[in-house]
Amino acid sequence: MSSSRTRVLAVNPDAPDPDAIRDAARVIRAGGLVAFPTETVYGLGASALAAAAIDRIYEAKQRPASDPIIAHIDRREWLDRLAIEVPPSAYRLADAFWPGPLTLILRRSPHVPVNIAARTATIAVRMPRHPVAAALIAAAGVPIAAPSANTFTRPSATSAAHVLEDLDGRIDLVLDGGPTRIGLESTVIDLTVDLPVVLRPGGVLLESLRAHLPGVTLAPRYLNTATPSASPGQTLKHYAPRARVLLFDGPRDAVIARMQAEARDLAGAGLRVGVLAPDEERAQFAAHAEVRTLGSRDDLDAISHSLFAAMRMLDGREVDVILVRGFGQDGLGAALWDRLLRAAQGDMIRVEA
Repeated sequence: MSSSRTRVLAVNPDAPDPDAIRDAARVIRAGGLVAFPTETVYGLGASALAAAAIDRIYEAKQRPASDPIIAHIDRREWLDRLAIEVPPSAYRLADAFWPGPLTLILRRSPHVPVNIAARTATIAVRMPRHPVAAALIAAAGVPIAAPSANTFTRPSATSAAHVLEDLDGRIDLVLDGGPTRIGLESTVIDLTVDLPVVLRPGGVLLESLRAHLPGVTLAPRYLNTATPSASPGQTLKHYAPRARVLLFDGPRDAVIARMQAEARDLAGAGLRVGVLAPDEERAQFAAHAEVRTLGSRDDLDAISHSLFAAMRMLDGREVDVILVRGFGQDGLGAALWDRLLRAAQGDMIRVEA
């Protein structure tokens, strides 16, 4: 792997320059690594059909081989080439949500490299909606294996600057298409089991999936890094800043009061305290903490978009601990809760009214 700095090509996110896309596609076909924007987060891409290139992803990210990687496609035909025994439900979901932030777990075709799937018999596939991602996959002529473009366990990258913060000199090229729109990773649904199950909540809501698969359930898993999984993003410590995260849950007013007391006590003990909070709650913590606001507390889209960038900003301020509360567990709140619980390594402080 080269120790030189990673090349960066700026591209229009809505109409990417064909020359830049062709350049990036050549890197993919040659076995290199290209970071690129999707509608969710930035992905770190390599050919999904080249085992050696996929190994480079694991090496660059310092990612355990037990954590599988999603194959990104640009057209439906690849679904039947990457997977076998594809159930009718997969086609229904693809018709409804592709291109978009939904990943399907299916049975892997034998010709697909086993290291994309943590040596399991499954494969995770999605069709991204972002014009840069779609153009790159089409130009490369192969599906692109791409986890989030950050070092393992760190908050996902939602801008090219985040990619370079973690991976500069470790990958070949970044296509800088500006900030991503959603800011949280795709929803992952396992269709290899009798009763489909969402293993990772994300940009497609459980309620929307149930309109097409009424029996689908939500069952995220919290695994150690040595346990192979069908879905990416299942490790207990994931999406985590360097600072310790304290996650609070309970009635809002009681939680805010408890967080204020914790911030005051931690600051009094000489720690640098950070808080992630909705816009409306900034003033309640400003006396004792570095506060990064996420958007209005009634706008979960804005909070999701801001979360990982705000975590990285507080890391940049070298805080020792970050306080944050949950935002409910309905709709997009479920995806936020999943990311926050993993950032807190499974620890949650329950506050009673």
